[in-house]
Amino acid sequence: MSGIDARTIAEVDTLFRDRVERGVAPSSVWGVFDRAGLVASGGHGDRGDGLAPDAHTVHRIASCTKSVTAATLLALVADGRVRLDDPITDFVPAFADVALPTADSPVPTLRMLLTMSGGFPTDDPWADRQESLSDAEFDDVLRAGLLFDSVPGTRFAYSNTGYALLGRAIAVVAGRPFTEVATDLVLRPLGLGKTVFRAEDAHGHVVTGVRPASDGAGVGDWEPLPLTGPGAFSSIGGLFSTVTDLARWGRHLASAFSDDPEAGPVSPADRRLMQQAMRVVPAAVVPTSTRATAYGFGLFVEQDPVFGELVSHSGGYPGFSAHMRWSARDGIGVVAFENATQAKVSAAADRALDVVLAARTDGSSAPVPGTTPTVHATRVAQAAVTRLLADWDDDLADAICTPNVAMDVPYERRRRVIADAVAQVGADLGAAPVDEQSSAPSHLRWWLPGTTGRLRVEIRLAPLAAGLVQTLVVRAEPSER
Repeated sequence: MSGIDARTIAEVDTLFRDRVERGVAPSSVWGVFDRAGLVASGGHGDRGDGLAPDAHTVHRIASCTKSVTAATLLALVADGRVRLDDPITDFVPAFADVALPTADSPVPTLRMLLTMSGGFPTDDPWADRQESLSDAEFDDVLRAGLLFDSVPGTRFAYSNTGYALLGRAIAVVAGRPFTEVATDLVLRPLGLGKTVFRAEDAHGHVVTGVRPASDGAGVGDWEPLPLTGPGAFSSIGGLFSTVTDLARWGRHLASAFSDDPEAGPVSPADRRLMQQAMRVVPAAVVPTSTRATAYGFGLFVEQDPVFGELVSHSGGYPGFSAHMRWSARDGIGVVAFENATQAKVSAAADRALDVVLAARTDGSSAPVPGTTPTVHATRVAQAAVTRLLADWDDDLADAICTPNVAMDVPYERRRRVIADAVAQVGADLGAAPVDEQSSAPSHLRWWLPGTTGRLRVEIRLAPLAAGLVQTLVVRAEPSER
């Protein structure tokens, strides 16, 4: 199970069970997946019929839908039917009546809308109630004008309106409703048969969405909410899905970063494109995040100093909360749903993935695709540096290092520094490393044991096929007394 042990799975389950016990939502369900499939899942509370939800229970996934919208558009782009830099007015003529914020403002392009840089204000409360709007009614909204928080193409602002416009563009290009295009181009080819745009098309129990009772009743009193049907805003968050299906979708997207990516309706290259940092997300937008965050195409990308890129998206609709996230490097992810307005299940899913990634028992990480030769070169360099440290020889140093190593710190001085560091912690230069870290395939940091601490060794290769070391750092790390 990808090195994920039973204790870790139990810790994840506790995160979601506690939320139900604290009255955050009447029910909570989760799943952990890896490159092979769903590893484990669990559910707690009452999904509306007296039973706890499971991996096949149907929930609204709300804005997690945006990743499917982006993938559908990229499939049309790959087919040569549309270009990302086409202006939205090519597909939605009513947008021509929208007054742009400045005289030199560009008309928002499909690319701007994909990356949440169309210039519109953030609009969650309003847009969440617009799903069933007709195309004609949406045109009326556009002709009445829109507000702008920025010049199109200049900054990030989360915009459902932008993704509604993308859904309309997809429908115009394909000549049929967005819901049909997304289903036929993306969902069905991947076997996501439980992911649908209509509750009546769902296979399995559809959870009842709720909000806290409005009469001031105590915790645990919930008011059921009606479901909305497909319309002009379905592309922002109209999908229903299950833990099983959404984990399958996350696994498919994550596989683009493996050495053997899955085939599918969207190429691995385009799936990687979806998961690139296209537009910086200001810290004020994600004030609780400890990671630098950006937006790609229908997905958020967070930079973690230990786990690398973490890809995610949340979903919030009246009565529902959803989240999916995974490590691009390792292909391990978490999906979770709850059935209460503003439950923010993302907080638990975020913590759950951190727990899983930190506790994997095999300690390995998946290689970045196409970097196997670099990883091999780094390991060869590590072995050569190990020999060099055990018995320094200038000729060997010249053979394995780039000339700047001797120029930056002359060998005579470097030998003294290394000898002092070894002596300071009583390092065993012949021992196996007690720990290793890597921030890139061409970088490696490892620690050797000592009698009074550890010896830290770090190398970074130059961008040369010969695999030569351009950075060599050796430092003593004495034990705390």
